[in-house]
Amino acid sequence: MTKSVEESQKDIAARRAKGEFVRGVSRFRAVLGEHLDFPAEPGRYHLFVALNCPWCHRVTLARNVLGLQDSITMDVAFPGRTNDDDPVAPNLWEFNPARVASLTGTTLPECTTETATGQVYRLARQIYDAEGSDEASLPILYDKKAKRIVNNESAEIIRMLNAQAEALGAAEAAQLDLYPADLSTEIDALNEEIYVAINNGAYKAGFSSDQAVYAAAFEAYFSMLQALEDLLAADDRPFLTGDRFTEADLRLFPTLYRHDPVYYVRMKLNGARILDFPHLWRWLCRVYALPGVADSNSLTHCRQGYFGRSWNNVVPLGPFHPMPYPEAYGHPELA
Repeated sequence: MTKSVEESQKDIAARRAKGEFVRGVSRFRAVLGEHLDFPAEPGRYHLFVALNCPWCHRVTLARNVLGLQDSITMDVAFPGRTNDDDPVAPNLWEFNPARVASLTGTTLPECTTETATGQVYRLARQIYDAEGSDEASLPILYDKKAKRIVNNESAEIIRMLNAQAEALGAAEAAQLDLYPADLSTEIDALNEEIYVAINNGAYKAGFSSDQAVYAAAFEAYFSMLQALEDLLAADDRPFLTGDRFTEADLRLFPTLYRHDPVYYVRMKLNGARILDFPHLWRWLCRVYALPGVADSNSLTHCRQGYFGRSWNNVVPLGPFHPMPYPEAYGHPELA
């Protein structure tokens, strides 16, 4: 399996002290179907996700477009982390379907209890604790039979779900290869550029506390959006590598899906909307219309998760012009 793009961990403490957002590295890296302890079998594996998290969104997208909904079970955490008064600790992913979202004033129907370990854990961190790890991140690919974590790096999870889709019990109707051999070099190059400037770049902009670091991330983000707009416009191609939806499209989608309704404000990426890039907007709508894509996420979870953690916990209600999101993603003609 190709090594996933990761951020350098060099001088991480000093960089964070200067205000730079530096993403850590996941430590569970077994390869499904290649590691002897984790054979590819239908019904054996489970995903722990949070729908507001774009890295989890990659994984739910892969599960859906590959037709693995019936063979890989899934639990969904509440989009807000635990509060300061939590008996264990604040800022942890929590499986708590009874928790009320401030945006809606109700519980969120997608949220679940933890169903895979047999322990009904409340916190994702407890799943790691059972293996002696101090990690606490989502997503997690979990082996229900062995009661072990397989992998917690989203880029590798989507690659292995694609490689083992048939063995895992994918629906026959899916018939999709996200990483075709003839496009692998092009996909890898796009993945690296998109990860650095857009996927992780959004966090570099939104979570940095240094103006110069933010400005550099802001510029790189919008420069890459323009480059992708130009790529699509050059020959009016439907997807990033041509006529086929691939892993490169899948990895770009979660960030652009969040841009107009969330990142434009929350991540201070207010240079333009995706709606202002006609080819990217039509690409976004085209991907959203693919079977399983709309069902792979929830903007209610995204809004609650990002703004519910802001200083005043108030969630913006817009945008509603030219129409509310995600309904707007059904209208490519808006661009």
